[in-house]
Amino acid sequence: MLNYKCLVMDHDDTVVMSTPQVHYPSFRKTLSEIRPDVKMSLEEFMMYCFEPGFYELCFDILHFTQEERVNQYAGWMKYMETHIPDFYPGMAGLIQRQRDEGGIVCVVSHSNSLNIRRDYRKAGVAEPEMVFGWELGEGKRKPSPYPVKMIMDEYKLDESEILVIDDLKPGLDMAEKCGVEFACAGWSHKIKAIEEYMRKNSTHYFASVEELERFCFGRRL
Repeated sequence: MLNYKCLVMDHDDTVVMSTPQVHYPSFRKTLSEIRPDVKMSLEEFMMYCFEPGFYELCFDILHFTQEERVNQYAGWMKYMETHIPDFYPGMAGLIQRQRDEGGIVCVVSHSNSLNIRRDYRKAGVAEPEMVFGWELGEGKRKPSPYPVKMIMDEYKLDESEILVIDDLKPGLDMAEKCGVEFACAGWSHKIKAIEEYMRKNSTHYFASVEELERFCFGRRL
């Protein structure tokens, strides 16, 4: 039974294992080139991305110049051309089931939309109906409500027909602004402080893809 007409999926660390496999190695490479004295573990990188955020990490903490930020972005894009993250086990099946039962799958992410679509193709999963990526710009990226509002308008959906699925706060904030339900993708959480925050503030928290699938297609109470 289809519980939500539309699943609005995050991408990084929700659908694919992108931080440990792509984003962190790419950023570490950048640091070795422009801040060789700065050492940052995966856990530290993830915590900074959670709070205060990646943008703030670059400018407020590491004090990147605009040129360095442009070079970091270009290096990140080049790295992603040859490093494709794996889907979490069970995620491809969940997305396919949503479609098989007549549902819609859209993506709202801080990754580039071209790479998101490529990742789906690589995994043998049909591309999302709509993708809202980093290239939208700051005013239209999550936590802006813009992506969800566009999805609602495109498919004539009301708030009860949408479930936002994300592992971090920007997705939670976006869902709250739009008045739609939020499910936290807790299977990527390795840092206790992040897990505790998301458990406390999310409407639903799932520690595995299997738990999310049962929620999406099981009987709603």
